Amino acid sequence: MALMTMIARVVDGLPLVGTMQEDEQSGRSVLEYQNQAKMLFRKLGPNSPSRCSIETGPYLFHYLIENDVCYLVLCDKMFSKRIAFSYLEDIAQEFHNNYGRKVNSVTRPYAFI
Repeated sequence: MALMTMIARVVDGLPLVGTMQEDEQSGRSVLEYQNQAKMLFRKLGPNSPSRCSIETGPYLFHYLIENDVCYLVLCDKMFSKRIAFSYLEDIAQEFHNNYGRKVNSVTRPYAFI
């Protein structure tokens, strides 16, 4: 299951979109992982792998970089990696089709929410 999805610009790590599961039990911990994701975004650059999975506690961050935008999902470790990346590919295509031309001109975080 996907607990959180975020999209950020790779050049500066600016978060563009973010969603979280609204479960009070996991709510507090998801905020911690959101902060980890933001740190990860700031560390990404042009030489970062285009696909990667990173273990963090009982979860995995999966990310996909396309067109200088990073698409990231936080999932349970048991969640299928294939499905997670398929989900990210679908989001990447839809986001690029709708907002691709606007990404470089955005100046404020979460501009596409």
